[in-house]
Amino acid sequence: MKKVLLTGGGTAGHVTPNIALLPGLKEAGFEIRYIGSYNGMERGLIEKEGIPYFGISTGKFRRYLSLKNLSDPIRVLKGYAESVKIIRDYQPDVVFSKGGFVSVPVVLAAKKCHVPVIIHESDMTPGLANKLSIPSATKVCCNFPETLEKLPADKAVLSGSPIRKELLSGDKQAGLRFTGLSADRPILMMMGGSTGSRINQVLREALPELLKQFQIIHLCGKGNLDSSLNHVSGYVQYEYISNELKDLMAASDIILSRAGANAICELLALKKPNVLVPLSAAVSRGDQILNAASFERQGFSYVIQEENLKVSTLLKAVQEVYQNRSVYINAMSKSKQSNGVDIVLNLIKQLSEKKQ
Repeated sequence: MKKVLLTGGGTAGHVTPNIALLPGLKEAGFEIRYIGSYNGMERGLIEKEGIPYFGISTGKFRRYLSLKNLSDPIRVLKGYAESVKIIRDYQPDVVFSKGGFVSVPVVLAAKKCHVPVIIHESDMTPGLANKLSIPSATKVCCNFPETLEKLPADKAVLSGSPIRKELLSGDKQAGLRFTGLSADRPILMMMGGSTGSRINQVLREALPELLKQFQIIHLCGKGNLDSSLNHVSGYVQYEYISNELKDLMAASDIILSRAGANAICELLALKKPNVLVPLSAAVSRGDQILNAASFERQGFSYVIQEENLKVSTLLKAVQEVYQNRSVYINAMSKSKQSNGVDIVLNLIKQLSEKKQ
């Protein structure tokens, strides 16, 4: 039986694409193991899928001065030694890494053990962990055409992001029943409220105008519910949605979202007309701004920069996208980067066969 070792962690974006690959890997007859940090959030997500999990020591790589810069290299070296032992014991045919700091010692250990490695980079520009890992990788998958220029030509593959199959099988009627909304008026859903109060505030300020034409599903993030809006007709709010998200996506005609790479790749796979409000560079490394700019250039999205977000710009954007929704859907339909599952699975199969 062929064996694959998956790694990645720290945030859900470094784990969910791995989870999206599981059904295809199982169907192809792969035995699967996962390496993450001892107590990282990835552990619960992976063990919930029934995949055997190895924990290793991990440290963060920082671009700034910190006392932890003294202790973290020791943790990384320990994680590297643990990874080498795991790989030698398990003897995988290929390693697939979704990034995050826990993945670096795993990738380096795989190279030492002569195991081929596939890395996936979600953002337009590689993060620090993947920058450190790329020299040890056999192939580097990415989501954006522009990223190809920043990668070694013999390693770069434009794959798109692996999307969970269940997200593509949403039921519009189930979404309408869950929310209590009707099929008579279009639905605007806002996602990403957990990453800043500004986007929640502006949407709520715009409700009197928006509700004249649209019904609203508002995923506002933990602690951001507004009880004064509980009985507003045509508006529903949730802190967080898990299992029902696929149905809410199916029921929605237009999406307002942040511009995290995995989130917008899901919008592309679902061909959902969208308005993106990327996190500002003041509170991030600016990757969402670049992600959104790429989608705007390709005709997939309308972009509002955070500093320009106000009721008037939001209303203009929503009207523009809804009135021209067929144009946006047509552009997304022509994309070759919608769902990366098949491309990544084929790479894993090819490299595992070469090793054997």
